[in-house]
Amino acid sequence: MTKSVFTSRYDQFRNLLLEARKQAEVTQVDLAKRLSRPQSYVSKFERGERRLDVIEFLDVAEALGIDPYKFLAELAGEPQSPRKKSAR
Repeated sequence: MTKSVFTSRYDQFRNLLLEARKQAEVTQVDLAKRLSRPQSYVSKFERGERRLDVIEFLDVAEALGIDPYKFLAELAGEPQSPRKKSAR
């Protein structure tokens, strides 16, 4: 079995993260500071040299101000639909 870091799906994951960072107008240096990590950490996961685990992904999502559930739904190819508000 191929490690997931070398699959087209992981490439899509990395590209979506890169796009999210750019849409948030955050540089690699800024994101690294928010994560208390070196800039090379961000560079390596964006280039696929380093794999993110789920906890690290949640930290990155929080640092970028993105909803991790919506991000993963987009990765899974699920249509984006507004959440229903509960009746009160």
